[in-house]
Amino acid sequence: MRKEDCFYLGKIVRKHSFRGELVAKLDTDEPELYKNLESVFVELNNNLVPFFMEKTLLQKGNQLRIQFEDVSSEEEAEELLGAGLYLPLEFLPKLKGNKFYFHEIIGFDIEDVNFGYIGEIVGVNDSSAQPLFEINSNGKEVFIPMIDDFIKEVNRSKKTITVEAPEGLINLYLDN
Repeated sequence: MRKEDCFYLGKIVRKHSFRGELVAKLDTDEPELYKNLESVFVELNNNLVPFFMEKTLLQKGNQLRIQFEDVSSEEEAEELLGAGLYLPLEFLPKLKGNKFYFHEIIGFDIEDVNFGYIGEIVGVNDSSAQPLFEINSNGKEVFIPMIDDFIKEVNRSKKTITVEAPEGLINLYLDN
């Protein structure tokens, strides 16, 4: 399984018992969706390795206690500490309306209700406090904050997003 075909589910953060149980912190707003998993991919040495689960228990909100099938000692569990957990993209719940996953909108066209067609979304910059649409507009980079009030429509069938950016924002990037 390739990492680009998966999404990051969380990280193994600590051991739970001397029998190899581990606790993973899930990176999700809905941890209950993942409490009955049969398997996950664990990132070991930059490879995704499938691990099957004997049992799981959701605890403390977004923490999942896991007993993997072939991990039965504290030493074996120790080797998995800090490892990322991944699932195939098809396990992501489908979003509706104006909600979307960042990877889903790459390649969408973006237009503004006042400005018109801006360009193609080539990425999402989520390294700042506010995620930004990264847009290629005829070779120029345009950044628009991903604020719910700005996003007017997500049309998955047409692969377009309509926004209403603050007046003058788009021109800041294109007028120089």
